[in-house]
Amino acid sequence: MSPIAQSSLPNKLDIPLRLSALLVLFAGVSLGLFTLSSAVGIWVGAWDFRTGLGILRMANTAAPYLFWSCLALGIATALFALLMAHQDRGRLIVYAGIGTAIAALGYAVPESFRPPEGVNYPMIHDITTNTDYPPQFVDILPLRGTESNSVLYGGAENVTAEELAALTKEAYPDLVPRVYDERHADVYRRALNAVETLGWEIVSADFDSRRIEATDTTLWFRFKDDIVITFGTQSNNVVVNARSTSRVGVGDVGANAARLRRFALLERDGLLRVLRQQGTSGK
Repeated sequence: MSPIAQSSLPNKLDIPLRLSALLVLFAGVSLGLFTLSSAVGIWVGAWDFRTGLGILRMANTAAPYLFWSCLALGIATALFALLMAHQDRGRLIVYAGIGTAIAALGYAVPESFRPPEGVNYPMIHDITTNTDYPPQFVDILPLRGTESNSVLYGGAENVTAEELAALTKEAYPDLVPRVYDERHADVYRRALNAVETLGWEIVSADFDSRRIEATDTTLWFRFKDDIVITFGTQSNNVVVNARSTSRVGVGDVGANAARLRRFALLERDGLLRVLRQQGTSGK
């Protein structure tokens, strides 16, 4: 290749490089904004969660193609800009990097709502540790709108109480009542601390009635799920039961079970801290 041809190559690639960097930036930002709109529309009251879910599904369909395209084109743009020692290589690499990063977020958010590979969550949204005698909501009832799901256990149109209990036990066998050989006051205080740590909005917390009711609002779609925790007695032991149910929707993709597990984990951590303190003070 002649020196003239070599020197003209960077000039020929100048416009394609700039266009490719801008294309990556535009595609990535567009995907990110489209994905974000699924939630923002709900936050500002422009549409309901059904429309938001529809937008997220569309984003999930397009996201893999756009992300991998942005990644490939972004890498190619950066490499050519570096090899050619392009005068604006820094700006081109930043554009390509920003576009690819936003495309990655637009890809990751819809994927985060998908269940793990091989996991099939049952189409239920009312989960409890006691399927025979599920804790009942009292103080939260006035806060649930007329379009909310029924709080009657097994009141959903797609399952009966017996079917709901069977599906819960099959899918979440670890969610069972927890029994403690302690004073009611100590167990109650530890449970209340766990609720506060989780950031749930406490609707009522009454030691005399042995119950805590709270609401947890999800980050993306602002779903409000309600929780009730009760403290019973069995052979001088304290029995803690919990129930978490979604106000809207049919299936919860395991969200309510995960919420009860987080509560149980924090409550158990509180018990372990108490036991360690007792062990330390006994030395």
